[in-house]
Amino acid sequence: MNKESVSRLIDAAQGRIQCDLVIRNAQVADVCNKEVFKADVYILDGMIAGFDGCRKAKEEIDAAGRYLIPGFIDAHCHIESSHLSPSEFSDAVIPCGTTTVIADPHEICNVTGLDGMSYMLKASENIPLSVFLMFPSCVPATPFEHSGAILNAEEIAEYIDNPRVPGLGEMMNYPGVASADGTVMAKLEEAYKRNKNIDGHAPSITGPALDGYAAAGITTDHECETPEELHDKVRKGMYVMLREGTACKNVLQLLPGVTEKNSSRILFCTDDRQPQSIVRDGHVNYGVSLAIKNGLEPLTAIAMATLNAAICYHLSDRGMVAPRKRADLILAKDITNGITPEMVFIKGRKVAEEGRIIAKAPHTTPEHVSGRMDVKDFSKAKLSLKPGSDHVRVIDIIPGGVVTGNGDAWIRRGDDGEWIHENDKDILKLAVIERHHGTGNAATALIRGYGMKHGAVATSIAHDSHNIIVIGDNDDDMARAVEKLISIGGGITMFKDGRELGTHRLEIAGLMTDLPLAEVTKCLDDMHETAEKELGVNKAIDPFMTLCFMALPVIPSLKLTDCGLFDVDSFSFTEIGIKE
Repeated sequence: MNKESVSRLIDAAQGRIQCDLVIRNAQVADVCNKEVFKADVYILDGMIAGFDGCRKAKEEIDAAGRYLIPGFIDAHCHIESSHLSPSEFSDAVIPCGTTTVIADPHEICNVTGLDGMSYMLKASENIPLSVFLMFPSCVPATPFEHSGAILNAEEIAEYIDNPRVPGLGEMMNYPGVASADGTVMAKLEEAYKRNKNIDGHAPSITGPALDGYAAAGITTDHECETPEELHDKVRKGMYVMLREGTACKNVLQLLPGVTEKNSSRILFCTDDRQPQSIVRDGHVNYGVSLAIKNGLEPLTAIAMATLNAAICYHLSDRGMVAPRKRADLILAKDITNGITPEMVFIKGRKVAEEGRIIAKAPHTTPEHVSGRMDVKDFSKAKLSLKPGSDHVRVIDIIPGGVVTGNGDAWIRRGDDGEWIHENDKDILKLAVIERHHGTGNAATALIRGYGMKHGAVATSIAHDSHNIIVIGDNDDDMARAVEKLISIGGGITMFKDGRELGTHRLEIAGLMTDLPLAEVTKCLDDMHETAEKELGVNKAIDPFMTLCFMALPVIPSLKLTDCGLFDVDSFSFTEIGIKE
């Protein structure tokens, strides 16, 4: 703000000029004192001018005793995981009370590099939702796979001075940090020079190992497994995020570790949340409500989703209902048993009511981020799996998260050594096909716990390099699914007995679509139902979200990249066959 705008706000606060809006008879959630007070709240030029008094306003809204809450801040999310363009994402989450997001666009940047960063900045510039974009720190996540781009310190320096770039996105390369690797340190230096945040990603890292990670200046972590780990990371000076995504959910898991003493270091985030989850359950408000319903004091929960995030990311103009703060506000009937926004305001303008957006966000046409599909010489033969032993390593799916087990099993092989699927065993073939540089790379492995009886599912969403990943019990359906994705430029598809069961096209980098929220949700709902009824996928997992994390070689324990089966615990490739 400049002195003229501040002078106007002072004049409004003193009653010398008319305000734009007054919200009367509100119970204001004071996240600083952790108390509620009754007041009329006056707003001018999108900012809060003050409380009560005999000021005049052009417009008046009677809160009728409802609670007035600061707009929620999602401390870490990937817009791409919603499958929606930034404008559609804005329309989806604002009715849930989310008014600001700290987004990490490393999904689209792993496919399209700086073109993806430019698109996300441009497409989110003029929408009602405040979108801050962390510059991805790990593109690619590891050197053990092929991504669409490589972003180093030079590329970071081009963008990190942008005021909408609060710092570096999640630093997943823990070994690189621990060894003070030169390339990693050069990236971190770009944040150091500007005193900007560095987000973390260090699941199960505690004790002395965490000391080095925290010493590197890592500010936050959304990958936390236990209350004890939460306590240790807070002790080391980090903020810890309670995450409630679609596949990864740890609010209830971590809640016992949250106390009144450490709550100022706890934030809420969604990380990866699919559109059906947003429509059905909500966004940040869902995690906040879950915490409140399970015993967290409401004002503490609200502060964690507002004030704490604003402080963490140096957003000094928001996060509380107070003079000179943005009038990003929620009106809700209750806060004691969860929070359902009835009205949402952004900069003092009502933008959503009763769960519906009032005016759609302006759309930006995607440029330089579509049609990214360069697959060389794919054929069914690329799906061959000859493990070299009847005793094999198996990726074990663990429902409720993206951590996998490093399992083993006994299998059958044909005379040619090829793996043979057995109907009485829940073991399927998994394959990853490189799609960015025409390398021709394809790797196969075995996976257990998906539950599919017959057919194939494929997607071009495969964290974090987003090559094509496909699962199935037979090569014919798997090959058809891969060929379908190549032909449409990316998406999600399912086949059974040579028949296409359903396809969701994602024309923006193979990750997102320009289609409206309602259309995307309907398509995915239908596909989820088909996956369960036609293919028999395990009801305890999300058939598509779970699959797309099976290629992420920074989450334990066993994953598959286009270069082969990867043991995350030893950070090295391993053989499928186990030598006796």
